[in-house]
Amino acid sequence: MPSLGMAYLFWAASFFGMAGLHRFYLGKFGSGLIYFFTWGLFGFGTLYDALTLPEQVRDAQLRRRLHSGFGDGDAYSQALEALRREQLGRSDAGRRETGQPPTIEQVILRTAQRNNGVASPATVALEGNVSTDQAKSHLERLAERGFCEIKVRKSGSIAYVFPELRSPEAEDEFEDL
Repeated sequence: MPSLGMAYLFWAASFFGMAGLHRFYLGKFGSGLIYFFTWGLFGFGTLYDALTLPEQVRDAQLRRRLHSGFGDGDAYSQALEALRREQLGRSDAGRRETGQPPTIEQVILRTAQRNNGVASPATVALEGNVSTDQAKSHLERLAERGFCEIKVRKSGSIAYVFPELRSPEAEDEFEDL
């Protein structure tokens, strides 16, 4: 298991022409070679690593712990990714554990996913406990950025359609404009 003290000891060897030893120690062989032949990315990489070495050691420890616990490489990768998402607070489970509500964008996407790729300000407002004006504003921003299309239903109501979430066999409930 790598330790922070040893990592800094190998990092210090950079000042004596042996840049990259700390990266080899942490299992980063590719970048270790690059550091070795470029003198630690001309010193800039070495300085960067001085600041990020504790995080790099934690990642290496996680990788080794996970790798020893999983024989299947795919399961190992999935577990590592789940751990990283949880550490960064990006997963829904991590957000719920910390008491943070989902973002309005997550509410919109979940609503559209449940409704065959279609969301409206009313459905988003109900799901996300926000006003219809807030929901409409966020939906319009997503449409402006190209994530969804604004369409008119045959009933005359406006809907926001997320093509990636629509199933191909979905009946066409929209007007052709």
